[in-house]
Amino acid sequence: MSDAIPVTILSGNLGAGKTTLLNHLLREAGDRDVAVLVNDMGDVNVDADLVADGSELDVDDGVTELSNGCICCELQDDLETAVVRLARDRSFDHLIVESSGISEPAPVARLFTAESRAAALYDVSSLVTVLDTRLFLDAFAGDGTPERRGTDADGRPLSDLLVDQIEVSNVVLLNKADLCSEAELAEAEELVLALRPDAETIRTEFSAVDPATLLDVDRFDPGAVNEMPGWKQALEGDDHGGDGAGAHGDHHHGHRHPDEVYGVTSFTYRRRRPFHPERLAAFLRDLPDGVVRSKGTLWVAGNDHRQVVGQAGPSVRVEAPSPWIASLPEVERDMYRSNRPDLDWHDEHGDRLTEYVVIGTDVDRDAIEAALDDCLVTDAEFEALDDGSFDADGPFPNEPGAEAVIREPTPAPNPGE
Repeated sequence: MSDAIPVTILSGNLGAGKTTLLNHLLREAGDRDVAVLVNDMGDVNVDADLVADGSELDVDDGVTELSNGCICCELQDDLETAVVRLARDRSFDHLIVESSGISEPAPVARLFTAESRAAALYDVSSLVTVLDTRLFLDAFAGDGTPERRGTDADGRPLSDLLVDQIEVSNVVLLNKADLCSEAELAEAEELVLALRPDAETIRTEFSAVDPATLLDVDRFDPGAVNEMPGWKQALEGDDHGGDGAGAHGDHHHGHRHPDEVYGVTSFTYRRRRPFHPERLAAFLRDLPDGVVRSKGTLWVAGNDHRQVVGQAGPSVRVEAPSPWIASLPEVERDMYRSNRPDLDWHDEHGDRLTEYVVIGTDVDRDAIEAALDDCLVTDAEFEALDDGSFDADGPFPNEPGAEAVIREPTPAPNPGE
């Protein structure tokens, strides 16, 4: 039996109820000895004081407080030092790490799973995300979005962060359930299922949940297929043959495919013909309101780089991680191909391919696929590509590692202005 200390990593948007959950877990811990690491985005770590007051623990005794900042970013070294010191100085049964409401949980989990001093002492048991259910629904509801949806400290839309937090979670708490109708709660559950098919969802009020549900479990398995978010499972499950969208594969563990859930659909658009950059940009800027999440690789005409698009609610961003292998000089191309025998290679187009997963509520698949087909280059434009006369511009990056913002949320008007 391993002597490693189990770790629960807690994330969620600002105001969702993470600190309330933390206090609840400490109050109801029973005979468990729980250590906690908390941080806050303010100059003073308010969360540490709240947790200490709510659990009748002294900060110096039961709660270790990190200095100001995001524990998964600039304070990564501080976090590692803190967890190692905790394990060496105190005896406890379980560690809970509460990340800032503006940070992603995945880098925190990597600290405990990669080769490090912390990984030698701890095992991640689960990643838990707390949602303000009303805000979560509003973030993807299109019209009537409240002012609370905005951007994080780096200017990234909070809808992006909400999706990132859900897509790595093992457990999602739909908190403030008393503020939502039964239909709204069911919709939230189906959205989480589509984004993260293998996560357990739990409805809560004031973050009240049985501590055993979060602490006495071992859900985290970074090497398992079921650790994939919904869009990756859609790609892995699809039939890769042909130029079309492909058929859906079966999921394991008894989980329902999002297509089987009323109101929530998921499909993959797959083509071996490039997009016209201007028509594609126009499509991405005007996605149907029901599209909650879409992600994948795009082949854009006149661009030698793979375009990886990520959309969460109103936010659409594209990056160019690397060139298409087919666009490289022959010697490099042959080297890459020899090292990747399973590479999907087309005799004419090489590895150039669009694979784009769409997840949404009540979306019209046929209409979206038809609109995407209209964005593909015509035969005449394809000929222009071959003879070098193709002339079209667009916002897509053409340098390795470059990024572009295609669409951002429109800030809600301030009633006081």
